[in-house]
Amino acid sequence: MSHEQSDRAIPDQSQWLKFTGGRISRWLLRIMGWKIRFEGLPGNHGVLIVYPHTSNVDFFIGILAKWAIGIPVHYLAKESLFKIPLVGWWLRYVGGRPVVRSSPQGYVAELAQEMQSKDYFWLVITPEGTRKKTPGWRSGFYRLALLTGYPVGFAFLDYAKKEVGVTEFAYFQGDETLDMSMIRMKYQDKIGKFPQGMAPIKFWSPPGRKKGV
Repeated sequence: MSHEQSDRAIPDQSQWLKFTGGRISRWLLRIMGWKIRFEGLPGNHGVLIVYPHTSNVDFFIGILAKWAIGIPVHYLAKESLFKIPLVGWWLRYVGGRPVVRSSPQGYVAELAQEMQSKDYFWLVITPEGTRKKTPGWRSGFYRLALLTGYPVGFAFLDYAKKEVGVTEFAYFQGDETLDMSMIRMKYQDKIGKFPQGMAPIKFWSPPGRKKGV
């Protein structure tokens, strides 16, 4: 059974949106027909998982939503992208962090330690790991949430309704079967840009790799 969050910490928009990017982003989303669904965050720390992720367009819709909402979040991306001149700089500028799988102490443990050392830290993770269809989800987000004890937000990009946002949060209980069943319920009506590319909501790891981010 999950402990849903009812008291949402809604960010101070006047504080976060001192630049015009928020207004421009809201305008762009509106003319593209997208609606934002957001009621605030349950605290200063947590993990936001995003599903489904089937297109490169998802990233740009997500960035616009991030700016429109006006809350600072970090997100994970492939390490190789950050080695591309200018691209890497821009990705970091908008909150990106490379996935360093060679971390001596383990990347999930490293992320947990960093999150706990900050006064504010929300991390966005796409459990599918790629826009291409995979047999399932990487488990790093799950282990990170259990390790830190932080809430998880179920962010979505629903192309059927043209809605982007996050409205529901929960704490994982550590029972993988129950937790994954709960996640499937949260996303049961969400449709990606390419529905055939949506990965089933179950844990999976590429051959030769341990389960992880």
